[in-house]
Amino acid sequence: MGLFSKLFSKKEQQRPAPKERTTLSIAVGDIVTYDLRDYEVVGKITYRDGSYEWYGYQLLEGRDTIWLSAEMDDELELGIYKKIQFPITTPYPKELTYDNQTYYLEEKGTATVQGEGRSSNLKGAETNYADYSSDEGAHFLSFESWGTEIEASYGYPIESYELKILAGTK
Repeated sequence: MGLFSKLFSKKEQQRPAPKERTTLSIAVGDIVTYDLRDYEVVGKITYRDGSYEWYGYQLLEGRDTIWLSAEMDDELELGIYKKIQFPITTPYPKELTYDNQTYYLEEKGTATVQGEGRSSNLKGAETNYADYSSDEGAHFLSFESWGTEIEASYGYPIESYELKILAGTK
């Protein structure tokens, strides 16, 4: 191929197509649009309890941080969570009250975690967790023990169509 044929070639430079993301394959650096706000994925935690696996994505917009939980049970289950202050000790009770609503223990256990991004310091750590739901399943409480601290979160379910995921540079 001569110089002119290289310069005037109709061949376009091949760029790799962006990877398509799903709620189970979101990566640090992606952008997630939820409730008309664009959040950057700054952290990801993969939880494993036996052969069961689920994900927590730390989403940041300005100074606002929310967590997107994603798991494939019989069907895809998604939830949005925010950290709250809630005094609790282990063993986790069968029911509790928050904001005048009663919540019932759904499941508890111990999970090994792998963290990425802002959560990378959690690689190989273990957490004792407990998940609660209100009577109608419209709201959730989640607790995770990290050493001597128990982190509390309040959440609610969402549907996948409420999210738009834009792949980052990876």
